[in-house]
Amino acid sequence: MAQSTSIKLFEDKNIRTLWDENQEQWYFSVVDVIGILTDSDYQHARNYWKVLKNRLKSEGNETVTNCNQLKMVAPDGKMRETDVATTEQLLRLVQSIPSKKAEPFKLWLARVGSERLDEIADPELAINRALETYARKGYSLDWINQRLKTIEVRKLMTDEWDKGGIKKGLEYAILTDEIYKGWAGMNSREYKKLKGLHKENLRDNMSNLELVLNMLAEATTTEIAKKEKPQGLSANIRVAREGASVAGDARKKIEAKTGKPVLTGRNAKSLKKITK
Repeated sequence: MAQSTSIKLFEDKNIRTLWDENQEQWYFSVVDVIGILTDSDYQHARNYWKVLKNRLKSEGNETVTNCNQLKMVAPDGKMRETDVATTEQLLRLVQSIPSKKAEPFKLWLARVGSERLDEIADPELAINRALETYARKGYSLDWINQRLKTIEVRKLMTDEWDKGGIKKGLEYAILTDEIYKGWAGMNSREYKKLKGLHKENLRDNMSNLELVLNMLAEATTTEIAKKEKPQGLSANIRVAREGASVAGDARKKIEAKTGKPVLTGRNAKSLKKITK
């Protein structure tokens, strides 16, 4: 089934989600939802869900027996199977969790479902909502415009990956790492370590210049892929390296001219202070 993963915010807290285009339905990480409703961290939420799941099973609750498992990015950055629930299942599950946030969360669920269907009819709405989300997080308008452009550029590249038979998940991650290594000289894990990140989105923590060079790497990779039409992972790795090397050369020239490194250890928290 055609799927796309994303992060949704409820009261500035992340909920991992997956949209199934064929069923036109959201799947939400149960553990993430429980963590918010119980004001607990990831591990405590997992333990809470384990106990609750056993109790609901013993009661014959279909909310649990029909619960799916899908791969989502875990806190350690790896794709791992996790329990997910549809909007209907979550609404039933919320009733089993005493929480002052239950009613606001129900309203949020209804709004998320409606927004996604609206975005299918009018994709511009998705762009506007992304802009609003970044603005609420405190990013400058210039940075937001740059960030939204990177989303468009990456989508064009992943469209070429799909044509080349690349599988979402692990193979996407492998190629993304090749691009980072090609222009930044480090993979995503090393890049995140430089910025002091864990499960945060790396691009959300890049400076304008870092975003520009990453876009150059991805846009060049896209153009080469359009011309050569690589098939399979090995061929696409070669193209990714070629595209990224163009941005890598540009980075070195910039550093030679300015006398300072392009790659920065600054993350979103510090970048917001200097981009306003």
